[in-house]
Amino acid sequence: MSGWKDAPPPVFRIGPTGWLRVMWRGFWVGSVTYGGLAVLLLVRLFEWPLFGQARPFTPYITQAVCRIALWLMRLRLVVHGRPMTAPGAIVANHSSWLDIFVLNAAQRVYFVAKSEVAGWPGIGWLARATGTLFIARKGTEAKRQKEEFEARLHAGHRLLFFPEGTSTDGIRVLPFKSTLFEAFFSPGLVRVMHIQPITVVFHAPQGEDARHYGWWGDMDFANHLLKTLATGRQGRVEVTFHPEVPVDAFENRKVLAQHCERVIRTAHVNAEQ
Repeated sequence: MSGWKDAPPPVFRIGPTGWLRVMWRGFWVGSVTYGGLAVLLLVRLFEWPLFGQARPFTPYITQAVCRIALWLMRLRLVVHGRPMTAPGAIVANHSSWLDIFVLNAAQRVYFVAKSEVAGWPGIGWLARATGTLFIARKGTEAKRQKEEFEARLHAGHRLLFFPEGTSTDGIRVLPFKSTLFEAFFSPGLVRVMHIQPITVVFHAPQGEDARHYGWWGDMDFANHLLKTLATGRQGRVEVTFHPEVPVDAFENRKVLAQHCERVIRTAHVNAEQ
């Protein structure tokens, strides 16, 4: 998570009933998540020799696990629109670690994440197993990463990345960085690639701070996880799939990034009203 700063929401107090929810939900969410990981790795033993990077089966396991996890947490998922069928990638706004469960539940995707995520306890293992593409913020790695990015897209992977570059408080959309859009303009991709913007909006539980599900700045992951599991009557999360656009309809990566940001920001503002 980036060092983007803002005042945190009020402290969420966990009472005795909340701790019971943490233990109950935590046990089942953990069991489903890591049990699903074990099944995924077993299937991957056979999938890799036969299909390589294509992964025709394991994404369905990831999607099922994430849908069950959201159900166990009692966080209702509402989906608008349809995932694109054309070859391409996805961009979305980023509110918290919950986006991983939400977006995997809504569509079978592969995330693009900063390299530090690979070393996060628990989360790093899950990210590696589910095919996350890790990128480093080093100029010397740019060429290699671009080649890997293009190889994954050519393999038919639906890559999803967060152009804001950090998670937020959940009630705003930060300016998009256009760097990763450059790969779509390579000669081998620009004529066939499409980009689909997705808006993710978290609605806080009734009576809670509007930023209840946001995770930003120096907020601790463990405390945020406990708060989420302890919440009695959860809110909901809306995912809106917007119409995809062909990459070659845009002059350059900056214009494409601006279009995606405008579409996502407009839908986010309208959903919050």
